[in-house]
Amino acid sequence: MKKPVVLLSGGLDSATLLHSCAAEDPNVHALSILYGQRHVREIDAARAIAKRLDVRFTVCDLEHALRPIFAGATSSQVGIHVPVPFGHYADESMKLTIVPNRNAVLLSVAAALAVSLGLNTVAYAAHAGDHPIYPDCRPAFIDALSIALELGCGVSIYAPFASITKTDIVKKGAKLGVPFDLTYSCYVGGPFHCGRCGTCTERREAFRDAGVEDPTQYADLV
Repeated sequence: MKKPVVLLSGGLDSATLLHSCAAEDPNVHALSILYGQRHVREIDAARAIAKRLDVRFTVCDLEHALRPIFAGATSSQVGIHVPVPFGHYADESMKLTIVPNRNAVLLSVAAALAVSLGLNTVAYAAHAGDHPIYPDCRPAFIDALSIALELGCGVSIYAPFASITKTDIVKKGAKLGVPFDLTYSCYVGGPFHCGRCGTCTERREAFRDAGVEDPTQYADLV
């Protein structure tokens, strides 16, 4: 791994990955992408995390370009008229949170940035808990796209969390001193985490199972 571009959503997974990469090489470059997500609040979290860690940070605004592409998607994350489902990722309703081909788009943009910076790696924080619902977080997808990007522009994908759980990530983040209080993951996109959507449910359980204090403000507890 050589000074990677790290996809930083602002959530605890990508924040932990950024801290892990920066511990190996402080010259990492964090990238956040606006793609029309409902939870745009995460970009502010990403900016705060990158600033705290004092790493280079870029925001790429693709919202207007992708809006007509996602216009017909039945996804709660890019369609304001589709309600955000509550519950666990394993529930059938959570398929409504899938954004069509999102990670292929984000990783391709990150690879282009890597090439322009003279880097050869893109890091992203897909983890084992994502696999049942999201096809673009599975090892087969990661391996195939990494091969394609290597052939196309000499950039490989680094996804060290692909075989571990969110609980494991919280434990790792705690050891690295990740400012969990700055991270934001909620699919609803309000000022506080809703506490009930898939990411909030998983987040709460991960802190609990890791035995790490959860600093998150949840709307259902405020």
